Amino acid sequence: MTPLADAERIRLRLFVAGTAPRSLRAVEVLRRVCEAHIPGRYELEIVDIYQQPELAERDGILAAPTLLKLAPGPERRLSGDLLDEGRVLRGLEIASVAEPF
Repeated sequence: MTPLADAERIRLRLFVAGTAPRSLRAVEVLRRVCEAHIPGRYELEIVDIYQQPELAERDGILAAPTLLKLAPGPERRLSGDLLDEGRVLRGLEIASVAEPF
């Protein structure tokens, strides 16, 4: 993994299923991970698949929670358990501050 350049903003879109406990935990964990590792360098859009099904269909979302990294490219997609911080960091290609560069 390469360290994220300071100028690069990460654009994320998280698809959740209403206020289901798993969805709420995914939002909480993702915000915590972003604030710990890329504070001020990310944009997070949260989409409820029940409220905005057209967005889920457009992006090919079949399950929630699903996280899309839209920018910088290439686009990445993580589905299912987003509670594992290491898995989220690897999936987003973000080097942990604890990892050597």
